[in-house]
Amino acid sequence: METMEKGRLSVHTENILPVIKKWLYSEKEIFIRELVSNAHDAIEKVKKVALTEDIYQSDDDQYCIDLKLDRENGILIIEDNGIGMTADEVREYIASIAFSGAEKFAEKYLKEGDSGIIGHFGLGFYSCFMVSKQVEIESRSCQLEAEPVRWVSDGGEEYEIGVGSRQKRGTEIRLHLNEEDASEFTDLARVSELVRRYLDFLSVPIRIDGAQVNRQKPLWTQQPAALKKEDYDEFYKYMFPHQGEPLFHIHLNVDHPFRLQGILYFPRLAHEMDLNKSNVKIYCQQVFVTDQAQELIPQFLTVLQGVIDLPELPLNVSRSYIQNEPVVRKIASHIIKKVADRLAHECKNNRQEYEKIWNEIAPFVKYGMLSDERFYDQAKDALLLEILGSDSNRLVTIDEYLAESKEKDAQKIYYASDLQTQGQALRMLQKQGIQVVHLGTMIDSHFTGLLEVKRGDVKFVRVDAELHEHALDKESDSSIVDEQNRDLKSRLQDLFKQAVSNDKVTIRPEALKSEEIPAMILLPEHQRRMAEMSAMWGEKENPFSSEHTLLVNTRNPLIQKLGSPGILGSDGSADSKKKRVARQVYHLSRLAQGAASPADMEKYAQEIFSLLQDMV
Repeated sequence: METMEKGRLSVHTENILPVIKKWLYSEKEIFIRELVSNAHDAIEKVKKVALTEDIYQSDDDQYCIDLKLDRENGILIIEDNGIGMTADEVREYIASIAFSGAEKFAEKYLKEGDSGIIGHFGLGFYSCFMVSKQVEIESRSCQLEAEPVRWVSDGGEEYEIGVGSRQKRGTEIRLHLNEEDASEFTDLARVSELVRRYLDFLSVPIRIDGAQVNRQKPLWTQQPAALKKEDYDEFYKYMFPHQGEPLFHIHLNVDHPFRLQGILYFPRLAHEMDLNKSNVKIYCQQVFVTDQAQELIPQFLTVLQGVIDLPELPLNVSRSYIQNEPVVRKIASHIIKKVADRLAHECKNNRQEYEKIWNEIAPFVKYGMLSDERFYDQAKDALLLEILGSDSNRLVTIDEYLAESKEKDAQKIYYASDLQTQGQALRMLQKQGIQVVHLGTMIDSHFTGLLEVKRGDVKFVRVDAELHEHALDKESDSSIVDEQNRDLKSRLQDLFKQAVSNDKVTIRPEALKSEEIPAMILLPEHQRRMAEMSAMWGEKENPFSSEHTLLVNTRNPLIQKLGSPGILGSDGSADSKKKRVARQVYHLSRLAQGAASPADMEKYAQEIFSLLQDMV
């Protein structure tokens, strides 16, 4: 056996290996990603060298990376048929930890702007000492006259280097695993899972004990024009199994001012969005880096699923997380724009299909607009409103709604948030030909405020916030007076003031075109929004404002009986039974509005039962 030369690792800080082994990488499994990435780099390098130079074993062009598991002896072998190393290169690339071999190679062989080298010999290689008690390297350079080289280290400051025995071009790394790690990293299922997680899309076959385990072909690197919907759907099912079909996809392909490729999918959303869980996988030249990329993917976009590959992604030294640099913020802005552009394009050019998915994506679009002003500006043309119809609903843009409603009310958009409690008011407006949209999610109360501020030409009004003039019967006659010279409206005003006995409640008798509604609560839009905001922040349990209006419909038969002459005594006080009925009309109006607390409802029920008992 050849005499082995001894040397000391060239480091810039004493005892750096213990630091690497213990703290640099967050998880031990990362060493597989680093070593296989280095093997892939070696293959990419030899491909480029072979274009301009004669290389050793030039006929060996069936490039692959082999992992061999020796469970009995606790050994993991990673082998490639790439560029290989000479003894001098081993000393330079392996024994000098702070040096990046890829950078020096790039200076010699790559043109400006060309990129195909993933990782570093150096720190990446040394991740293997997290799991190994000894590491051996056998390498044969692609240089025609080079000798094979052997390098051995136990992770200390010293190593041995000498002439090796390898005859094939490339490099073999033999890891003698620590006792506590040997079982995990010689297990076929576990190592296969790690290769698929981190290295599934590397361009060369990766084999474990002779069987290929990686998919190899990343769909995002292909031209969109060459792909069909079925290709995108199949890839989605592969990346995100058991998720059903996505609603739509966005293919990203950018060369300037940064390089970016990827495919984003909009999935069918669950009832609740988990905005803290990211489903976008970040790759760096087909190597998986992380799915925790808040710097790249804004919170409101975490509902998306897919992959983004950034060859120039600024990573920390262990390539475990993204560094927050200006270029990262630019990339995030570009992703936001591409999503917004796609939504606007689909709404404009594929309206029928877009309407089919609108209800599923609406919460995401609205949340995104509230979260990011740029997203609002870029996606505002993709916003739809759902107009409630008697048979079926339909979707329109804000501009379409305003154009259709300009004859009745040019600047107001009427909406209902609860179709049960606001049903009476909703039907009353619909009978007068006034279009009402449905805004029934928690986010809508904030979103309507945003739209009012941003547009400036529209006001959102809930159907029970004010009385539309088209709902009034202006020809109704209430001029019949009693002995106190009071007409119907005045009599009802007096009656309900005594019945309600609350100075904060305004009594407003009006003749509505519809007779079916005896009375309803009107709460001005700004008051209701303030009350709901207070409730949201925990300042109030019930968002219903104590200051509101009770609209009494003078065309309703019950109300007309209550307001008929003679209802008041000679002293001006209301008849006790009639006053009790008027009070229940108010209570039922509160119940219909959803404005009664559990204690209120119990009290109202007792009063109604008492009234019914007296009437029997």
